[in-house]
Amino acid sequence: MRKRNANDYIEILRKLKRSGLSGSPPPNRTQVDFDDLPSMEERTQRILGVVNRQDRSAANMLFFVMYDIESDKVRRYIVKYLQRKGCTRVQRSIFLADLDTSTYEEIRKDLAEVQAVYDNNDSILVVPISTELLRSMKIIGQNIDIDVIMNNRNTLFF
Repeated sequence: MRKRNANDYIEILRKLKRSGLSGSPPPNRTQVDFDDLPSMEERTQRILGVVNRQDRSAANMLFFVMYDIESDKVRRYIVKYLQRKGCTRVQRSIFLADLDTSTYEEIRKDLAEVQAVYDNNDSILVVPISTELLRSMKIIGQNIDIDVIMNNRNTLFF
């Protein structure tokens, strides 16, 4: 059986666009099971691993990918695509990445093509962020003391 490439879905969408496909797929939003999503503590540790990496290349770029996609099928493909590219899932529709600039540009271009292929009300945000801004991030809820973990001195507890 052929192993799927990370870009398979993007290429399928390109072919559909070239063939003159118009209109959007029928809505297929169903109840999605997110049991495979790691716990908030595990996700926070992954974020900290990205932020505190000592061996970060100067050519790397930190960025978030956030989306609101109606189609379950498109959303699943986007999730798999981002994971294969090396992005870390932070929440159901938010990924954090620390990748080289060329990979950032490739992801941005591919997601723009996905968005352009069919009529939809979807939105995809690709947001570059500095290490310092990411380190000043605050997590509210889920009882995660990210400030304590990151050794921030100015923590305000409510």
